[in-house]
Amino acid sequence: MTTVRLPLFPLNSVLFPGLVLPLNIFEERYRAMVRELLKTPEDEPRRFAVVTIRDGHEVAPSAPGMPDPTAVPERGPAAGFGPDPLRAFHKVGCVADTATIRERPDGTFEVLATGTTRMRLLSVDASGPFLTAELEPVAEEPGEEAGALAEGVLRAFRQYQKRLAGARERSLATGAELPDEPGVVSYLVAAAMMLDTPTKQRLLQAPDTASRLRDELRLLRTETAIIRNLPSLPAAELTRGPTNLN
Repeated sequence: MTTVRLPLFPLNSVLFPGLVLPLNIFEERYRAMVRELLKTPEDEPRRFAVVTIRDGHEVAPSAPGMPDPTAVPERGPAAGFGPDPLRAFHKVGCVADTATIRERPDGTFEVLATGTTRMRLLSVDASGPFLTAELEPVAEEPGEEAGALAEGVLRAFRQYQKRLAGARERSLATGAELPDEPGVVSYLVAAAMMLDTPTKQRLLQAPDTASRLRDELRLLRTETAIIRNLPSLPAAELTRGPTNLN
């Protein structure tokens, strides 16, 4: 299978295909990555890979550590990820295609990217100013009964939204129809549900669309039942996500 080498961007969250990812870039290793992306002509893809951190920190220490105030902060492209960065990350991630890059006067960047395709992490190189990785694509197979499962997930997701939104009935689909293509449905629901990072990672690396949809159907039914019994749970705004600070 053909492999590719791309800049690597570790996060404490999961990026799904189709999901928009806003980034606030301030660390030098990631600023170096963005400067390298800017060398690519605008009419060509400016791509990097996003992986979820298994062990480590996406932001390296920038001040003496605690409790020892004299500790020297760890620096470099692999800072915070241990002696073998490959072990610090989940092996299935997502390629991100940069839509816009805006440089601030202080040299930091605002970046807007979109997840495109899944990939598998094969190796990590920390010899340069930022991490790069050798990657292979992960095919998205439909699996059995993906269409029927997608319909069931959409129905369950609408009920989940209503429970979350409460009396005001705010909804991710307000003013727009939800998609009906099974793969798109599976990723949209995975991104929109209020789930912990390990569960989202499990959904990202599902072996096929049908498996992901089955898992989501179980999760939606469970989460909706929990919310039903917790009427005071604050509603979440599902149409917006926080900007990742990196």
